Amino acid sequence: MVDDKLLRMQQLVRELNEASDAYYNGQAERMTDYEWDARFDELKKLEQETSTTLPDSPTQKVSEDSITGQKEEHEFAALSLAKTKQTAELVKWAEGLPIWISWKLDGLTLVATYDNGALTKVVTRGNGHIGTNITHLAKAINGIPQQIGYKGHTVIRGEAVISYDDFERFLIESGEDYANPRNLASGSLTLKDVEEVRQRHIQWIPFTLVHIDEDITSWGKRMAWLEQQGFATVEHEKVEHPDQQAVEECIAAFTQKVTSKQNPYPVDGLVICYDDTDYAQTGSITGHHATRAGLAFKWQDEAADTILEKIEWSCAASTISPVAIFQPVELEGTTVKRASLCNISECERLGIGTKGTEISVIKANKIIPKVIQVKRTEGSLEIPHECPVCHAKTEIRISEASGTKTLHCTNAECPAKQLKKFARFVSKEGMNIDGISEQTLAKFINLGWVSEYADLYNLRSHIRELANMEGFGEKSASNIMRSIDRSAQVEAHRLLYALNIPLCGLDVCKRLLGAYPIDELVAATVKETGDLFEPYQEASEVFAHVNGIGPEKSASFVNWFRDAHNMQRYQHLREKIEVTQASNEPTGNRCEGLTFVVTGDVHHYKNRNELKAYIESQGGKVASAVSGSTNFLINNDVNSTSGKNQKAKQLGIPIISEDEFVERFRD
Repeated sequence: MVDDKLLRMQQLVRELNEASDAYYNGQAERMTDYEWDARFDELKKLEQETSTTLPDSPTQKVSEDSITGQKEEHEFAALSLAKTKQTAELVKWAEGLPIWISWKLDGLTLVATYDNGALTKVVTRGNGHIGTNITHLAKAINGIPQQIGYKGHTVIRGEAVISYDDFERFLIESGEDYANPRNLASGSLTLKDVEEVRQRHIQWIPFTLVHIDEDITSWGKRMAWLEQQGFATVEHEKVEHPDQQAVEECIAAFTQKVTSKQNPYPVDGLVICYDDTDYAQTGSITGHHATRAGLAFKWQDEAADTILEKIEWSCAASTISPVAIFQPVELEGTTVKRASLCNISECERLGIGTKGTEISVIKANKIIPKVIQVKRTEGSLEIPHECPVCHAKTEIRISEASGTKTLHCTNAECPAKQLKKFARFVSKEGMNIDGISEQTLAKFINLGWVSEYADLYNLRSHIRELANMEGFGEKSASNIMRSIDRSAQVEAHRLLYALNIPLCGLDVCKRLLGAYPIDELVAATVKETGDLFEPYQEASEVFAHVNGIGPEKSASFVNWFRDAHNMQRYQHLREKIEVTQASNEPTGNRCEGLTFVVTGDVHHYKNRNELKAYIESQGGKVASAVSGSTNFLINNDVNSTSGKNQKAKQLGIPIISEDEFVERFRD
């Protein structure tokens, strides 16, 4: 019996370590969080029963990233947290003392160190004791300032994450294939090119102040101190008296933000810590867990067994992905009947078969339906030899980095490959066509109704068919048509954003349109000779002079319009819509010749963009950083020790509040 248990322990150690290595190093997923936790708990139980711990057991070590580069020993070890899924255990751990609850962000932990107000190094977590120095990439990561006001020795731990929106945008604009935002963040930090990393929009979010040369013993006050220095810290809530009801209410509030998708970044649970940081350091070290340093709370996934009805192959972006369609089950208060299986490798790992296969399903982190186990297999998976949309030949590709098998359509012009682009086209930031979801777009594409943007404005010819489709009806069909009609009059910056031009987000579109009317902007990219569009200037030079654009974004914008296929489709679209553009001429001169930098919250204006728009309407400029050419820094906290305030004081630049700005520069 003991031998059987030891064999099982060896198997669990091997599987968990392989899965952990893949998870922390941007490779394909070997098992779900649900499976990992179940195996980890089983291993811990077997270790207790046998009084044996194998040398490489994950219960005794911190999971490790293997980013290559110069290794650096951490000044303060980054130990892992013990985990629980039970609020009762959390309440017991809290011991009635004030605690803080914050997001457990799903990214890559980085440790930033400052001395004399300057950033001196950024190091990955590594194994908790030794990480990789990636200081050279710091300027490409949002949220890591090069300077702070405090001059003492400062060590901050935070998570490098990528938002869901930026992740989707990157997939659309790059054509690369990553499983999730965490994989992209992890893979991005292995790159050498700073500009390439910058394009990934990685955000570093501090989750704890590890050290400063001052005695602040409240975790909450330490986080407030970070915010005073200009850091955007992880969202956190205090539970003054952590009894069962108070803890459950706080967790429920965080959970609601997850299920309603209010949180822009991926999370895999919550972190609980004591407000009393001195008390937090008094616990013992068990394995690689400091017992009072903090506790990780993971949602208890609700699983249900069901029967597979079919595998549907969905062609979107660059891959054809398998989707499990199964008998409906109730999970987390909703009816679930489909779940993505990601790729061929995931199907093989699970052992997915055909109709009649018995499977277990969860909603991972309360959101994403996921097949976690095959309990009984019927038949074998059939991989289609032709694309379900355009019927071109398919091919299986194997990633060199991760070994993941994915299925691809060989037709570069397959409409389904543009699904994510169509989704951005109809989005609120784009053409704002309400009522057309990504799933609805997929149906239109699969039916052959839509193959380019202009086709959306011909959908009225299919209104009868649409009204008779499952899930629609006459009312929803009419609503969609009205929404399409409304979108036919669009502001120029929305149109440019909707076109999915690589590297051209809303800010880039607005900057370009601030320099040119839209027709002149497009005309500046090419000269027309018969049916050909020929370049007359290096693409990187055409708009590089526009503030905030530069050579790379200029080249991306220009080359998109120099592609005859893109230009033709753009012209088809312009025949269907009317484009409006506000005048770029100032309406006043109250700020003429002056350059402002705006930081912090505002209260007279709805947001900083509205304040920026007013300044520009009065002939002024708004810069993102304080420099010698800055005339005024606007900050309602004029006595802040933030980096921008410090820089303004060094350069002798006046720091004014919003009230003072209104008094001086408004009628």
